[in-house]
Amino acid sequence: MIESDLEIFLRHEHDPENVKRSHFKPRDRDHFMTHWHTKVLGVPGNFVQTALADGEVAGGAVAWTQDGQRFLGYVFGREFWGRGIGTRTVRLFLEREQTRPLYADPYIGNTGSWKLLERLGFEREGTEAYGEDEHVMYVLR
Repeated sequence: MIESDLEIFLRHEHDPENVKRSHFKPRDRDHFMTHWHTKVLGVPGNFVQTALADGEVAGGAVAWTQDGQRFLGYVFGREFWGRGIGTRTVRLFLEREQTRPLYADPYIGNTGSWKLLERLGFEREGTEAYGEDEHVMYVLR
């Protein structure tokens, strides 16, 4: 991962369809960069991987520890959806990130993310409320 990848991740976060699917309110550039530098890249033990497709940054995946549990998150640009890039990226990511159990909690309306996780062996464990939003909890053992 290189610094310029963050600008592309920010663009992905602001894509209206990504916002709809993730149900995540996009941050302004300063907050986004501060978050990434202090809470993602600045935390030992976090693992970040950029995905390239056709020489372009397609998205990325990250693993972090929260309340004693290891989580997986990812985002991909809309122009790369439906091409298997997300599945291949996360599959390769999981070869390097071997902590188990590994959790993922996509927004309940993000069925594309559910399918990706299920293809890779994650099992649905239930739902979790984050404020007014409901998320599906998946685990890979």
